[in-house]
Amino acid sequence: MPDSTYTPPKVWTWDQESGGKFANINRPIAGATHEQALKVGKHPLQLYSLATPNGVKVTVLLEELLEAGIQAAEYDAWLINIMEGHQFSSGFVEINPNSKIPALLDNSTTPPTRVFESGAILLYLAEKFGKFIPTDPAGRTECLNWLFWQMGSAPLLGGGFGHFYAYAPEKFEYAINRYTMEVKRQLDVLDRQLSEYTYIAGDHYSIADMAIWPWYGALVKNEVYEAAEFISAHEYPHIHRWADMIAARPAVKRGRIVNKAWGELHEQLHERHAASDFVNKTQDKLDNS
Repeated sequence: MPDSTYTPPKVWTWDQESGGKFANINRPIAGATHEQALKVGKHPLQLYSLATPNGVKVTVLLEELLEAGIQAAEYDAWLINIMEGHQFSSGFVEINPNSKIPALLDNSTTPPTRVFESGAILLYLAEKFGKFIPTDPAGRTECLNWLFWQMGSAPLLGGGFGHFYAYAPEKFEYAINRYTMEVKRQLDVLDRQLSEYTYIAGDHYSIADMAIWPWYGALVKNEVYEAAEFISAHEYPHIHRWADMIAARPAVKRGRIVNKAWGELHEQLHERHAASDFVNKTQDKLDNS
């Protein structure tokens, strides 16, 4: 049934006051809004991010690489506060012209390599260090199937369901029903896959798990949108089993708090420059120093 409250005009114009929670950072044009260089730390890998699901993907992988003994994966993680528009600085736009977190600069190459889009960063790092992606053609293809499934599916979860259910200034039944139906279909896809395999792409932990867990694992555990009851998350037992298994990994526990600037203070590590930061520089330690 059409929405009787709104008839689109012949030509759309930008209403800067619309958009709800994110109105102050959404705009219909690209490019920098201000000149500001990005900070650079001592490690070759420089990550500019925030602990949203897309940001967590990358910090989990970096911590998993370090957990596996790959010291060349040491990195500096700098907080990009998207609500304050840090992603529109000239320095950030040079790395990611799309002004979305996360963005990575690899200074170990000449010239430095910029990598943007979370899926591209996962693939770049997995290939660079030869970890968490199968080497046989069939296994690699299955891993990439699920990596790109996540990249294509999650916007319907975040920009669709998450926006209209949790963030939109008005509630529209049609939009919420439409995206709830799609998210439940996606969850059913995952639950069926995980009923047959330990991990998303088979019997081995991979970047496919790291991409999907921060979105769909968090959703069924009521950690995003507070929607677990609404979507009947209990209907997906295999996702719960998998989500709990991933969450218990030491590297995941570390990675999920990097660049986090909300929640419990002991679970906030605004910047990460060394392994010792998890002990000495979480926000509870800094506030009490």
